[in-house]
Amino acid sequence: MEKEFKAIYGQAMSIVTHKPSQYAKNITLRYPMKSTFKGDKVRICLDNFTGKEGVVFDSVTIGRVISGRDLDPTSIVDITFNGSKGLHLDVGEQCYSDPLDFKVHEQETIAISFYLKEFTHLRCGVYTQGPLSTGYFGEGDFSHAGIMDHASSMKTPWVFFLSEVALLTDAKNQVITCYGDSITSQDWPDYLQKLMWENNKKVSVVRKAVSGTRILRQYSCIQYEAYGLKGDYRFGHEMHVAGSDTLIILQGINDIIHPVGVEKNEFRPWQDLPSSQELIDGLRKYVKHAKSLGMKVYIGTLIPIEGWRTYAYFRENLRNEVNEWIRTTDEIDGVIDFDKDICDGHKMQDAFDSGDHLHPSDEGYAQMAKTAYNKMSME
Repeated sequence: MEKEFKAIYGQAMSIVTHKPSQYAKNITLRYPMKSTFKGDKVRICLDNFTGKEGVVFDSVTIGRVISGRDLDPTSIVDITFNGSKGLHLDVGEQCYSDPLDFKVHEQETIAISFYLKEFTHLRCGVYTQGPLSTGYFGEGDFSHAGIMDHASSMKTPWVFFLSEVALLTDAKNQVITCYGDSITSQDWPDYLQKLMWENNKKVSVVRKAVSGTRILRQYSCIQYEAYGLKGDYRFGHEMHVAGSDTLIILQGINDIIHPVGVEKNEFRPWQDLPSSQELIDGLRKYVKHAKSLGMKVYIGTLIPIEGWRTYAYFRENLRNEVNEWIRTTDEIDGVIDFDKDICDGHKMQDAFDSGDHLHPSDEGYAQMAKTAYNKMSME
């Protein structure tokens, strides 16, 4: 059987929300993940892509999850980098670990832990949400501890520095990368993964999404810097997902809804509002890049925004023009018509709306996953 490394977990690395308490010390971060595949070796990637200071990881370990944040203490093993325990990452640097002999069973939950002893700038990370997406942090060094003391640890939706976990597994196993903004950093990729498991598909779903991101623009002010990097800067960095041969893109709505004019918000000028052709050209750049990596490319239609606080007819027209291109272009391998399946006329169906008229509810995200799954199953 031919084997290669395939990602079972992945996150985009972006800019964490600015706050006065941006540094931490003497903490352990622990991130559990359920494996779609069985594998013989594990390799991870730690990434300081958006960092402004170096990061020292005093220890990095892997273990088998018993429940929640707690591990079987006999299973914990050190992960090394270039033969050494611990790692120093410079600004903008990423590093893959040495392949580790560590058998992982299909559907087994493992966890990566790392300890940050000294003050560390927690700038490089991403917010995630979904039934399979959680992390933990604890005060003190729990990197080699099975039980993470519940009184001194808690959940966090933020993933810092950990951009990928991959297994050496059957080369026939498939990895789908989901790229986008807040809609993709939330629940639907997790629901898509669950559908793959329920239907016994050897397919791993990896999320590479950052809330607030746009295809064509990014913010330079600290108020909105956490809305992430524009496509030219982040897309190429995030496409190096081990073993991924399929990409689903869902992005562009923030380019449409963010600009409101400097009289309302000094950081959101009208000149940032793109034409539909500019957005389409941005998507084409994504497609060309992904195709050069040998990936199949699917694009999701932009979902309804009627009722959102900056909604206007000209924004709706932009959305429709981009969706028309997505539905009719022959430059991609397929369209995933999220808009069609959760729309009621020009707005989101009530049951699928979270209430802000932009982000879907749990039911809406579940429907988006079904839409994506049905399209993938037809191929």
